[in-house]
Amino acid sequence: MRVIVLGGDGFCGWPSSLHLSAIGHEVTIVDNLVHRRIDVELGVQSLTPIAELPERLAAWHEKTGNTIGFEEIDVAVEYERLKSLIGVVRPDVIVHFAEQRAAPYSMKSSAHKRYTVDNNVNGTHNLLAAVTEAGVDAHVVHLGTMGVYGYETVPMDLPEGYLTVSYPDRNGDTHTRDILYPTQPGSVYHLTKSLDQLLFQFYAGNDGLRITDLHQGIVWGTQTAETALDPRLVNRFDYDGDYGTVLNRFLVEAAVGLPLTVHGSGGQTRAFININDTVRCIRLAIESGCEIDGCVRVMNQISETHRVSDLADIVAELTGAAVSRVENPRREADANDLSVRNDHLVGLGLDPIALRSDLLAAEIDLARAHSDRVDPARVPAESCWNRERVEAVESVIP
Repeated sequence: MRVIVLGGDGFCGWPSSLHLSAIGHEVTIVDNLVHRRIDVELGVQSLTPIAELPERLAAWHEKTGNTIGFEEIDVAVEYERLKSLIGVVRPDVIVHFAEQRAAPYSMKSSAHKRYTVDNNVNGTHNLLAAVTEAGVDAHVVHLGTMGVYGYETVPMDLPEGYLTVSYPDRNGDTHTRDILYPTQPGSVYHLTKSLDQLLFQFYAGNDGLRITDLHQGIVWGTQTAETALDPRLVNRFDYDGDYGTVLNRFLVEAAVGLPLTVHGSGGQTRAFININDTVRCIRLAIESGCEIDGCVRVMNQISETHRVSDLADIVAELTGAAVSRVENPRREADANDLSVRNDHLVGLGLDPIALRSDLLAAEIDLARAHSDRVDPARVPAESCWNRERVEAVESVIP
């Protein structure tokens, strides 16, 4: 199949592009390389040294003989160029990773909130409008987030996108329908993913677009079989307080001798998935597009759930690191339970990779190997969700 990967230079987009190319799909990456500029803005660098994209693509061709195309386009701004590319390539699938992906970054300031909304919502809408206007029957596969569901404790397994509800009309007759599970976004980033759902619902119903929305958990792990082929293909490893996920932060803190910083009680339960499962899920979604029956297909892209405090204990046991509980900069419940269904992807053949000590040990070794690239001042998560959280954090700073 002909596949366009929007955001193909990013943490999930790059290994997904390589994997799809490796199994024989014709891949074109579209990216505006903004995350590399955000690195400069934040004064931080990927823990792993990543090559410039042209060098990455040349290395992939050298190692495999496969060619991946590249177009530098800002999909949130350059609508005509995006539409033109879709019309020329006429892709069977468009994978949409081209969104600002960090909740803390989206909450740093009003400017960062506005950028996240402008980039994410405009990018998604431009894509859907361009596919419609170009008249291309392309299956849109979007990387969403489990965060649209919110993180309150509900004594049920979270469904895959939809909730079946019944309600009486004014005549007393009962009606039943499927609605999107009510969203409870915890940040501006999560809010944009919630808005994406409404855009998808509209274009699927109004224009018949085939859309899969993947609600993904927190990704852990760095390398895949493809990115490990050559140092020039290595994947990103973000560890800073804005882009580094909780497990990455723990691994880097342990590697450089810092205490593991657990927010609040650490009782927050989150969904997780290994990066190798992420690329497999993208492939499974792409290759099952014929199963979409008219409405947006929502699949929960997760392998397992863990409490943050339990993750810290596992890393501390492996490394001997101390655990430090710090004031939580986020506005969220101090503890929650979480149980999630992932029937769709398991039914398509996903055999989830569980978080194991040997896999974590490999990540710790990777962090130690590049510990000279760590700036300890950039590790703490300092973006506060609101004024109340700012005051709470400042009250405990010595």
